[in-house]
Amino acid sequence: MAVAADVAPAGAVRRICDHALAGERITEEEAAVLFSARGRSIWEIAIAADALRQQRVGDAITFVRNQNLNITNICINTCGFCGFSRKSGDPDAYRFGKETVQEKAAVALSRGVTEICTVSGLHPDFTGESYTDLIRWIAAAAPGIHIHASNPMEIAYGAQRSGISTKAMLQQMKEAGLGSLCGTAAEILVDDVRKRICPGKCDTATWERIIREAHAAGIPTTATIMYGHVESVRDRARHLAVLRSIQDDTGGFTEFVPLSFIHRQTPLYRQGKVAGGATGREDLLMYAVSRLFLDNFDNIQVSWVKIGTKMAQLGLCAGANDLGGTMYEESISKGAGAKDTDYLDPAEMRRIAEDLGRDLEERTTLYRRVPAIPS
Repeated sequence: MAVAADVAPAGAVRRICDHALAGERITEEEAAVLFSARGRSIWEIAIAADALRQQRVGDAITFVRNQNLNITNICINTCGFCGFSRKSGDPDAYRFGKETVQEKAAVALSRGVTEICTVSGLHPDFTGESYTDLIRWIAAAAPGIHIHASNPMEIAYGAQRSGISTKAMLQQMKEAGLGSLCGTAAEILVDDVRKRICPGKCDTATWERIIREAHAAGIPTTATIMYGHVESVRDRARHLAVLRSIQDDTGGFTEFVPLSFIHRQTPLYRQGKVAGGATGREDLLMYAVSRLFLDNFDNIQVSWVKIGTKMAQLGLCAGANDLGGTMYEESISKGAGAKDTDYLDPAEMRRIAEDLGRDLEERTTLYRRVPAIPS
């Protein structure tokens, strides 16, 4: 069988892993080499990443009790990777108002979750005040719950619609009760790729600027990548380099969450522009290379929603340390064609962790440990 010309040489892989294990910062070019690995080199990278994970954060596998709160699937954009968005008038389009949002928040509170994460499109009627109102409604209905909401694209959109700066909108949302900002809408932080998959979204510089503004305002954020569509290994490495640079300067990222592209119900796939999503090799290497490259991140999360619980468990053997959330009411991945995305019971998380010989620990959104309830 023919081997691709850009396959990473085993000797180069070994040298890069040795440098990372010795505490040396690997380069963007070296990350691209690791992303190209095949054969036994994959396992060398995974083993090195697992060793670094143990050094940095220990053996515990963490999770958060969270619930998604869907606001609207109506969106002005039509991103090529999205199977979630709808247009006004579509039979399955929805937009929930204050009463429904607060009912859902109250249900979350009754379930004992510690985090509510909002999920929304760019509704044509939304302004900055619309996003801020959502925070106020949730805070009133579920006092004490951490609100993890919006993303740089929504901040840019709401600020523009209200004629205010993105800094001002972030401050308004913080005062309303925003606990942390989602690091989504990042996709791939390479503008040539963004023009192909999400031309209506903000460019890389705007995404980075708003993330830095959030960190400066004392609003922590997550960091994500959405991979496995049209990007190259060099694009993946460039994306990680942008994140590492921000973290060097601000320290405001709480975690890195790789999001494997779910292709089945997306325009990119239906139009024949992609053959499918990432392979298992690519998924495993994304976790491992991220751990080796992002030397200023403590936490790397496996998205069981995107890759399933079995692949997620392998990710936990390749540099990741967090299982994400319980995730009631997941809709983004489901809309793209993923199955079994609505809820993962902590009892099943414990089984996954114990099967690896590791402990499961509950955390908050900001990675503070939640004391175990005596049995």
